[in-house]
Amino acid sequence: MVNTTNIILCVSTIVALSAIIVLNITPYIFPAPLSTTLDHLSSATSITITGAFGPESLAFDPTGSGPYVGVADGRVLKWSSLSNSWVDFAFTSSHRDECTRPFAPELEHVCGRPLGLRFEKKSGNLYIADAYFGLHVVGPEGGLSTKVATEAEGQPFYFTNDMDIDEDEDVIYFTDSSSTFRRRHFMLSILTGDTTGRFMKYDKSTKNVTVLLRNLAFPNGVSLSADRSFVLVAETRPCRILRYWLTGPNSGKTDTFAELPGYPDNIRRNEKGEFWVGLHAKKTRLANWLLKNPWVGKSLLPKLPLSFRQLHVLFVGGHHGIAVKLSTDGRVVEILEDRRGEKVRYISEVEEKDEKLWIGSVLMPSIWVYDLH
Repeated sequence: MVNTTNIILCVSTIVALSAIIVLNITPYIFPAPLSTTLDHLSSATSITITGAFGPESLAFDPTGSGPYVGVADGRVLKWSSLSNSWVDFAFTSSHRDECTRPFAPELEHVCGRPLGLRFEKKSGNLYIADAYFGLHVVGPEGGLSTKVATEAEGQPFYFTNDMDIDEDEDVIYFTDSSSTFRRRHFMLSILTGDTTGRFMKYDKSTKNVTVLLRNLAFPNGVSLSADRSFVLVAETRPCRILRYWLTGPNSGKTDTFAELPGYPDNIRRNEKGEFWVGLHAKKTRLANWLLKNPWVGKSLLPKLPLSFRQLHVLFVGGHHGIAVKLSTDGRVVEILEDRRGEKVRYISEVEEKDEKLWIGSVLMPSIWVYDLH
């Protein structure tokens, strides 16, 4: 026998949702404009990465050469100014027979997925946070990287994301974004309210890994302060930057360094000690509602016939690029945008070098260079 009450409830819900969508979808789906921003990033110069995709992080070696970028097929590429092209530099997996497509998420666990990149200045070694293989390192000549660390407290890293290096203490600070979801399922990690992320440090002398913070909601970018008194950690889901104190009376304690108008990815410090944060997207009303109701991500969204691309666009509300500069004490100093995503989209990292911003994206086949003058 058909339950009439359930039918009425279902029909009423559909009608109500349809009315909301038809009458006033824009304020919910699309992000509101940010105040006091400069819509200048559309003037940035693109550098296409032919045959590759998703340069999430950028790094320059101790000689200033580069940038180097990690891409979705498991390689680290280097920009050659001599040939004006990208060349292979390193890779994190030796099993590369199937790693022939620019974008194949189903093979990331085989090919590797280099995310955060950092050079150690005194050695010239490149450290790589590979989402599937943990912390790796490769020498100045490149080639196959070697394993540095893959677990903490008996729990393997599941989504290694970003890092920074304290060369004075020989310590690497890094994030593992989730203990439940792999990188290719990062949208579900955010939408289901997953708080299994960890922030850790690796001591190069003892080879020990220590968990500093746990139960984090998608911990992401990492950056050490200029005076090495604290380290910043981007917590993507709640749109904030955490400050973990390393020295002083608050040593070992954590506070909120900055609240942001969108979802932070990597953090990079400039020569003045300020911090550039790449925002993957701005907040929307729909996204806020989804994040406050994780049951939707756990129960409903997995059952809907939505591709990753459709789910992503629904969550972020269109194409745009945002870079935020923070002062040494966490104040927002500047926000740069490409509001319509005419050129720059889904920023994952912003590196300031030689009066230019070098910009990466985990979802685009190019990087961008923005002249600060």
